[in-house]
Amino acid sequence: MLVKIYPQNPNPKEIDKVVDVLRDGGLVVYPTDTVYAIGCDALNVRAVERICRLKNINPAKVNLSIICSDLSNLSQYVKVSDAHFKLMKKNLPGAFTFILPTNSNLPKIYKNRKTVGIRVPDNSIVRELVKALGSPLLTTSVHDDDQVLEYSTDPELIAEKYEGTADMVIDGGYGGLEPSTVVDCTSEEAEIVRQGKGELIW
Repeated sequence: MLVKIYPQNPNPKEIDKVVDVLRDGGLVVYPTDTVYAIGCDALNVRAVERICRLKNINPAKVNLSIICSDLSNLSQYVKVSDAHFKLMKKNLPGAFTFILPTNSNLPKIYKNRKTVGIRVPDNSIVRELVKALGSPLLTTSVHDDDQVLEYSTDPELIAEKYEGTADMVIDGGYGGLEPSTVVDCTSEEAEIVRQGKGELIW
């Protein structure tokens, strides 16, 4: 199902429709400030397993990322130093993925990973979704990492490709082609491990 939501002023009724799908363990495609992504309730183990099967991800080997609506509940999911928190505060919302050590509150499927990526995109649709859901989204881009295809910018083409796979696709306008900048915050000094769209302010 394709649902139109305007990023300037997301309609709460439409957001609630999407949240119902997520609460039910559904998979949703949504816009971010970089590329379109597919995600689910990060705390729903069955939904996380569905995403991993769909994208052929082995959660023990691949970095997983979650989207938060802001930084207020961050310590529920990750361990973050004051210095790294200040760096994130300067740069989020924005086109960044910050890799941090996990804590014990994430479901068991994340336990084999000692780290998780944190995103707070500069996109009001996905942030409103997370806020209304009350838990983060497990997120992965709709394209393959080594292959950004044109279809992945057009929500109607994405809806065709993911028909029968995603339970809902949000049309939030055309998406981008450039991924987020990845910042490793697992040691004392933060380090950019992939330069993407975001220009980090130190």
